[in-house]
Amino acid sequence: MLTMSAIDLRRLTASVLAVPPLARNADLTLNRAANRQLIRHMERGVSTLLYGGNANLYHAGLAEFPALLDMLAEDSAPDTLVIPSVGPDYGKMMDQAEILRSRSFPTVMVLPAQFPTTVDGAADGIRRFADRLGKPVILYIKRDDFLTPTSVAKLIESGAACLVKYGTVKANPADDAFLTALVAEVDRGRIISGIGERPAIVNLQQFGLAGFTSGAVCIAPCGSQAILDALRRGDVATAERLRSAYMALEDLRDAHNPIRVLHEAVALSGIADMGPMLPLLSNLPAAHHAAVGAASRALLAFDDGLVANAETGRRVRAG
Repeated sequence: MLTMSAIDLRRLTASVLAVPPLARNADLTLNRAANRQLIRHMERGVSTLLYGGNANLYHAGLAEFPALLDMLAEDSAPDTLVIPSVGPDYGKMMDQAEILRSRSFPTVMVLPAQFPTTVDGAADGIRRFADRLGKPVILYIKRDDFLTPTSVAKLIESGAACLVKYGTVKANPADDAFLTALVAEVDRGRIISGIGERPAIVNLQQFGLAGFTSGAVCIAPCGSQAILDALRRGDVATAERLRSAYMALEDLRDAHNPIRVLHEAVALSGIADMGPMLPLLSNLPAAHHAAVGAASRALLAFDDGLVANAETGRRVRAG
């Protein structure tokens, strides 16, 4: 795991931020071998791993938090940046701050609480957590009334936050009043799109965001990174062509719950056995497995093709 004494935004956003699920054994303990398999697969294309919503850390207990942190730090490559998440409730995140202080993660993401919260209360809680942690944190906006653009700007200006993951789903990502207001108050280089490949092109091209997170990157990491690289060089046509490979799985995620479908997709693709989901979530019903399996295996084959083509190109250049 890569460690940094200070937040390097360029390093933080150089890669697509993979948001993976978390593998568990039948007794709901962490499945270290399967999680390592998934990490190795993701590392073939991306170098930043963000464990949060897809890992169902909303419902993870405080007792296993030290073991989770140690597993992620020890089982990732030396140049991989790993970011865990805390919360979403205030008491849990403050207890987690004490555990994190003895470890070298450069930042963490604060999961958004859904109820009951107020804007002032959420901002105050995040500020208190950052003070106890001693490091700026990543904000996660999942609904328009959790934090306002002004409160986000103040958290960044005060040094309590370093980056914003913007993950509010809009029917038309090009028509987003909240994001328009957010980029007017916050440096666009500190905001990343947090809803995968579907809105990534609009969010980066129209709003100038610094990068994007992805769940499907767990299946096809090279393709996701290629989308980001294409957008950064202004090649929208290539980005759109690459993104089309992800849409079958993304459609299924939108239809049947993004977290549950991704958890099953990793297993059905053959990458790693993810096991049972931690309650209060449950595994995807078997009736959807055939469609999810077909989409995930097709996406994996697409990514394998990119890897093979890149390797052929390297051999040609070397010869």
